[in-house]
Amino acid sequence: MTKPYLAQRVATLKPSGIRKFFDIVATMKDVISLGIGEPDFATPDSITQAGIASLQRGETHYTSNSGLLELRQTLAAHLERHHGVSYDPVSEIVITVGVSEALYLAMTAILNPGEEVLIPTPCFVAYQPEVILAGGTPVEIPSRMEDNFQPNLEALRGAVTPRTKAILIGYPNNPTGAVASRDTLLEVLKIAEEHDLVVISDEIYDRLVYGPAHVSFAALPGARERTITLGGFSKDYAMTGWRIGYAAAPAEILQGLLRIHQFTIMSAPTTAQSAALVALQIGESYVEEMRAEYDRRRKLIVGGLNRLGLPTFEPLGAFYAFPKISLADMDDESFAQLLLEEERVAVVPGSAFGAGGEGFVRCSYATAYEKIEEALHRIERFMHRHG
Repeated sequence: MTKPYLAQRVATLKPSGIRKFFDIVATMKDVISLGIGEPDFATPDSITQAGIASLQRGETHYTSNSGLLELRQTLAAHLERHHGVSYDPVSEIVITVGVSEALYLAMTAILNPGEEVLIPTPCFVAYQPEVILAGGTPVEIPSRMEDNFQPNLEALRGAVTPRTKAILIGYPNNPTGAVASRDTLLEVLKIAEEHDLVVISDEIYDRLVYGPAHVSFAALPGARERTITLGGFSKDYAMTGWRIGYAAAPAEILQGLLRIHQFTIMSAPTTAQSAALVALQIGESYVEEMRAEYDRRRKLIVGGLNRLGLPTFEPLGAFYAFPKISLADMDDESFAQLLLEEERVAVVPGSAFGAGGEGFVRCSYATAYEKIEEALHRIERFMHRHG
């Protein structure tokens, strides 16, 4: 018998529920994709030109491990201005290869083997795997549409054990589009304080909100000292392919993330850092323009899904709608599979995002308005056929 070479924690990881469907989509024609969580906008030209100019100036070398100082200074000012939280750009911010690396750094830096991380679900598909890869144990806390997908505070409190190390939250939320209220976040903070837990707050969609402003967890009274804030440029500035993000935390925590970053990455791509700097300096009008268009699409898809008998609460952030499957004898996996096969519309089963997502599907409205209209026509045919 051949000796297994893969570590058990890697060999037992489930493949991404998103990628499974899009491997199939790649082999099909005439598919309207409501699945990929990526802006359909190109990076604004002024930002792209900044990256090109950086290359032309010969800026093709490593930066500081933490990232360009000017970028960190500008980012610190940005976080202070928009979210009211202050970070030292020298010792409390590290520029990363997307928020994915920032999440990896946070988990690896804080977790000892077997320690638990409480994760309200539905959530981004990487949360549980990153905890496992860091040697920890993810503990899912399902939320409900009836509660607007706010964290279930009673269940969260009841899940704390002596092994619990952290709470990992992501708001505005992928896949539901929920935005956590200040009151809810204050209750999460109270639980963290009572049990001396770290809170990792993934705020990648912080500027894409359509109602009350996003509340940054670290800005809550007393929260900063125990919070690792994760963010980036992929969603707000349509820079997914540039792979540029950040983590911000008190110096004693941030230095742990930086140590891992030094040995794993060295520094984020120099060209992308130069572009990110210009995004912060001049990109506000682009953010507002894209947010307004997402809002227009949001109203179309949410109204359309509700009209078709797929109950969808109003998402107030990100660019996802999360309808509940209302067809008898059809779960979210079979709904997504049959909709793709019969009508060439790609959505993602809600179960891919954890136990809280079972019975739902994720529909991204980061695609053209006209394509969303056509997708709704196709879904209507599908519903009539199976309803």
